[in-house]
Amino acid sequence: MKRLILSILLTILTAGTLSAQKSTLQNQGCSTQLVVEGKPFLILGGELGNSSASATQDIERIFPKLQRMGLNAVLVPAYWDLTEPVEGQYDFTLTDKVLEQARKNDLKVIFLWFGAWKNSMSCYAPLWFKENSRKYPRAHTHSGKPLEIASAFSENVYQADHRAFSHWMEHIAANDKEEGTVLMIQIENEIGMLEDARDYSPEAEKAFHADVPASLTEYLQKNKKTLHPQLLKKWESQGCRKQGTWQELFGDDLYTDELFMAWHYARYVERLAQTARNIYNVPLYVNAAMNSRGRKPGEYPSAGPLAHLIDVWHCAAPSIDILAPDLYDNGFKSWVAQYHRPNNPLFIPEIRLTDNDGVRAFYAFGEHDALGFSPFSIEDGANEDNTPLVQSYKTLKELMPLLTKYQGKGLMHGLLFDKQDKERILTDDDLTLTCRHYFTLPWDSRATDGSTWPEGGGIVLKLAKNEYLVAGNGIVIEFAKASERIDFQEQKVLGEDGFALSGYEKATAETRKGGVEKETLTSTKNGKERCGIGFVDEVNVNKDGSLSYLRRQNGDQTHQGRHVRISVGDWKVLHVKLYEYK
Repeated sequence: MKRLILSILLTILTAGTLSAQKSTLQNQGCSTQLVVEGKPFLILGGELGNSSASATQDIERIFPKLQRMGLNAVLVPAYWDLTEPVEGQYDFTLTDKVLEQARKNDLKVIFLWFGAWKNSMSCYAPLWFKENSRKYPRAHTHSGKPLEIASAFSENVYQADHRAFSHWMEHIAANDKEEGTVLMIQIENEIGMLEDARDYSPEAEKAFHADVPASLTEYLQKNKKTLHPQLLKKWESQGCRKQGTWQELFGDDLYTDELFMAWHYARYVERLAQTARNIYNVPLYVNAAMNSRGRKPGEYPSAGPLAHLIDVWHCAAPSIDILAPDLYDNGFKSWVAQYHRPNNPLFIPEIRLTDNDGVRAFYAFGEHDALGFSPFSIEDGANEDNTPLVQSYKTLKELMPLLTKYQGKGLMHGLLFDKQDKERILTDDDLTLTCRHYFTLPWDSRATDGSTWPEGGGIVLKLAKNEYLVAGNGIVIEFAKASERIDFQEQKVLGEDGFALSGYEKATAETRKGGVEKETLTSTKNGKERCGIGFVDEVNVNKDGSLSYLRRQNGDQTHQGRHVRISVGDWKVLHVKLYEYK
């Protein structure tokens, strides 16, 4: 009888957990997918500005616009100071309004817990917390200056943050377990130290001069072959010691200070993450402000989940699913590559809101099997149908059944070009795909009128041998067999009609840097195969992933079979079928 009762109780508890968890992560091939209600889901998101969800009337005004922009998810701050304005008294009005408006406008929600830290500072801690620095101490600089940054080494700080976070999570679990509106939770925001690379408060000093925790040294030994090069170099410079203080293991510099702080920030976050797991088990992530422009630790929010600190964060905070970059500087391709790792899926929770975001989203999903993409201050974006992000999200939403089907299988590539980085060559078995920015074609006047080139980008997906899906904006792709022998005996600069240019037009095209469309005579007398374009069809993608024919894009639209192209400002999905001949 006791066994029967226990079995019934276990079934009830398990059923409750499963019904509460509408979003989870799963592996497919070499990728990680976000699964929502049993189906893979790509986050076509946007993050609200810091104060844009601090009043119910603003939430009611903004959410319908986000739905018109084509978003399927919105990242929304949850403010500790407004959640617990009086110590021990909680107000969930804003959280409830967000959930209500999200459901009304067919949006999912990712909540951002603005707790003890937001962009390093403790600006969203309640006033009662800020005023009592004796009970809730601050981090200190080397000179002893107290900062407006709560100390991660104070148990009182943690307990106050944890208490509010727990009540808030319990409220979400109670109000969302049937709906499943909440996809993920971000814990804190751009955590890190400023002014100095580490905290010099008394408790921090005590911890810094103690031995490095054994769990970290064991992790270093176990994962030595895959450690980030910067971390490995520091450890090796001290002889790969297995025991000792932070300086004994890693040397005496700012980057050792940062490693130390990263460990303790991550351990703090891990404790909150474990609580979240026990209350409402949705995916969890932490975001990072980048260490760009040559800045040193203390000049950027040091010790957050930065690329060179990923190993420390993974060891100290194993309950966190994703370490995510906030991208506001140049070098988009480099940043996303650093965060797409075998043990860390790419999710971009913040990126500067620009017209280039549309093609960057294509690149992130195509090249890095991203979980999602989210421009910051999204409410400031335009919601007209002809704006780049709206068009991009509309096309990506249509492509989602195919993108999620092929994630992690090595059959997709992302393209992203500008005036300086305008070509990429892909190989696929015996085929070579030469991919370029659309403005490398010689006939578009926008390429040479002195204006900045908008980024062009897209996705190339292999459906079968000699069959591809090409989608995006501002790209051109040529296909050739690897066995084709290029014969440069004759090259002719061609115009849009396929005829050789002459006079002024030819001179202009030949002087343009970055390649022009050329007629290349290829020798086939040795019997080598060539490939040609059988057809290019503009298509729609149906909900089941099948393709619906719209129109054929041959003739002038393929430069008489020379290439596949989508012009700048035009968003299309093209079905390409090649053929072989001698």
